[in-house]
Amino acid sequence: MAEHAAGRLYIPQPLAEGAAVALDPARAHRLRHVLRLGPGAAVAAFNERDGEWLCRLVEEGRRGAALVPERQLKTVEAEPDLWLVFAPLKRARLDWLVEKASELGAAVLLPVWTERTQPERLNGERLRALAIAAAEQSERLSVPEVRTPERLDRLLASWPAERRLLVCDETGVGRPIVSALGDFGDGPAALLIGPEGGFTDTELDGLGKLPIVTRVGLGPRVLRAETAAVAALAVFQAIAGDWRRARPR
Repeated sequence: MAEHAAGRLYIPQPLAEGAAVALDPARAHRLRHVLRLGPGAAVAAFNERDGEWLCRLVEEGRRGAALVPERQLKTVEAEPDLWLVFAPLKRARLDWLVEKASELGAAVLLPVWTERTQPERLNGERLRALAIAAAEQSERLSVPEVRTPERLDRLLASWPAERRLLVCDETGVGRPIVSALGDFGDGPAALLIGPEGGFTDTELDGLGKLPIVTRVGLGPRVLRAETAAVAALAVFQAIAGDWRRARPR
């Protein structure tokens, strides 16, 4: 019978059989005092390079701890190269969006300032912590990269030509997203979600002139920005992403 790991941690350091990995104080505290695990407890550790490993918890001094990988549980698999580009939201809704986008497999989370974006100071470290926690919970092997905010016009000026951009357009001009994704194919992609109040006409006109842009609609109802992001990610993963694969047992 397979042994069940009592916890799951993202460990950026290399994972290899028998090579102990020292835990930072926060992770050691979580395992020893929050989960109340003792020496010898089974813990799953993962990262995007080495996959997932069954490890043993060992003590290092009075307060320290380390994980010793024993055997590999999952090998690394290719994931959709999908960015979520979004106008920042207020804190509680932004936190929720980062968590759900991480669960849904976004590879990059990229905030952008649009003409109607309400100024909000972003805490990148907190958003990174939320993304890590969501990756640990959802059993993905990678953690989304949380990038620093950029102005939309500057981002588009340096946009990689090979990455197609789906712009979620609430004006009704865009193609239904299911139709647009039906012949989308593979390759790097991104979803762009506007701010509360939507994009300006000038922004939409500029986006519509770019060859890499497809304007898409998300149905007959007006969605809040965070709802639109989750809906678009789910539809993309179902039609063009990795929802075509079953979850491994």
